[in-house]
Amino acid sequence: MSRPTRRLEVDLRILIVEDEPAIAGAVKAALTADGHAADTVGDGRDALDWTDTYAYDLVILDVILPGLDGFGVCSALRAKGFSAPILMLTALDDIEDRIKGLDHGADDYLPKPFSMDELRARVRALGRRRLEDRAPTLQVGDLELDPATRGVRRSGRDIRLTAREFALLELLVRHPGQIFGQERLIETLWDADFAAESNIVEVYVRSLRRKVDDGRRDGIIETVRGSGYRLRASEPG
Repeated sequence: MSRPTRRLEVDLRILIVEDEPAIAGAVKAALTADGHAADTVGDGRDALDWTDTYAYDLVILDVILPGLDGFGVCSALRAKGFSAPILMLTALDDIEDRIKGLDHGADDYLPKPFSMDELRARVRALGRRRLEDRAPTLQVGDLELDPATRGVRRSGRDIRLTAREFALLELLVRHPGQIFGQERLIETLWDADFAAESNIVEVYVRSLRRKVDDGRRDGIIETVRGSGYRLRASEPG
């Protein structure tokens, strides 16, 4: 199957749970064109497995699914502490079904057939809410990140990053000193179509260093030979 052209920036990591391949493919194509990373599964129980494996910012969840229906998936996700927004899709047009979805923990509800433009708008709205949940400002040494505005400053200097560069830096800043291997970074920040042997991580780390470290001899982003990358927990002495 051919993959849609993707932009290098990414806003959200999204799981699309939809058992109709044509709908799942169209939704994924629209969202990746907007810069999001999107995975698709067609079974409710698979959806639970994937959310255990990957850190998703949003789940788009059909109600009628094999294995476990959308209401069951939504309840199970909330029961295990999954806090990201859930947008439910369904051909069921009864108001009671919409209420049932919201009562099971969904954040929004879109009946089929739906306009792709409306779906994209709702994703943007839920994405803004997700970003606001990441506040307040994060700081390690002289490096500051504002997850709500995606602002980055170091020693008072504003730094412009792409959305995916910011996502990579935010992950490192939230876990200073922790080593992240290439495979873990790909699983967290890119969709599952990317192979672990891809050099995409190296490319983005190099770009981040150029922007964030700005020629400093001892940069804040450190390579741990044979293991991965980490953010120095403190400025080098």
